[in-house]
Amino acid sequence: MSYFKPINKHPNLEKNKLGLTRRDYEGGVSTLCAGCGHDSISACIIEACFRLNIEAYKVAKLSGIGCSSKAPAYFLNASHGFNSVHGRMPSIATGANCANEDLLYLGVSGDGDSASIGIGQFIHAIRRQVNMVYFVENNGTYGLTKGQFSATNDLESKNKYGEDNLFPPIDLTSMAIQMGASYVARSFSGDRDQLVPLIMGAIQHKGFALLDIISPCVTFNNHDSSTKSYDYIRNHNEAMGKTDFVPLGEEIKTNYDEGSSVEVKLHDGSRLSLEKTDHNFDPTDAGNSLDLIRKKNKEGKIITGLLYVDNKCKPLTEIMDLPDKPLNTLEQDELCPGSEILEVINNDLS
Repeated sequence: MSYFKPINKHPNLEKNKLGLTRRDYEGGVSTLCAGCGHDSISACIIEACFRLNIEAYKVAKLSGIGCSSKAPAYFLNASHGFNSVHGRMPSIATGANCANEDLLYLGVSGDGDSASIGIGQFIHAIRRQVNMVYFVENNGTYGLTKGQFSATNDLESKNKYGEDNLFPPIDLTSMAIQMGASYVARSFSGDRDQLVPLIMGAIQHKGFALLDIISPCVTFNNHDSSTKSYDYIRNHNEAMGKTDFVPLGEEIKTNYDEGSSVEVKLHDGSRLSLEKTDHNFDPTDAGNSLDLIRKKNKEGKIITGLLYVDNKCKPLTEIMDLPDKPLNTLEQDELCPGSEILEVINNDLS
């Protein structure tokens, strides 16, 4: 069942440069459980798109199966969308990206969708540098099928029935860095100040951008003995500091102590400024990032913020040397270059 919001809105709502309000970036009424962290993530996506003046018809939302995969219905109602089968969203995103790289691709997945049945597709989307923002709304449980442990749940974390998780977790951020993701960040659904600029940076990045977002399940995984509960995350979250996204051409209004921040220039000239608790941390060093993640995991802490970024990578369409014009708009004479050119190609293959 779908629920639609009323079209009425206050005439004095703030507008962006496109003349749109935040209401224009919303979707349907959420049918997720009250208090679900996924709804907070949707709100942060709305805020990021509003601030970046993104036109919804230039966005494609993609998802698989699970509570998280319902979320695209709750933001950017005027955008394109495709809800795939369980764990298969990355291949849909890959094909769509090759057919039309002019769209902004937002893939919304979950820990069950990406770390279990879809882990093979997840890995290959990373190594191919599919130009997309890949959200993992990570709650460590299968909410739609009544609370079984997912592959990201921590060893010995208990479910609501008191059973222990017997297996170690898959850390998606470490895996993504090792497989070549060029933008990797982790955040908490309840930390809007950190999450919104991380989403803005990911949207502006060229290449595969992973946002692993801890998003507690209020129904099946929010009890005292869960390591994915709201209380546990608040008590064990160690942020890298304050993250700000600074669009090109706008004055920097935040103040940073000397030596306490790293500015990463993105492909479009915009900058992502990270204020760190440890000024020695360099998010462009993959080995350093992996060591930090492993260290904090051993300490039982969840490190959040921008963990890794590579601003020199090529997205899939550049790697494959695809034409600038979307494949779905090519005419017959462009698709068939003629017998003389085909003969040259065939001779090169002999």
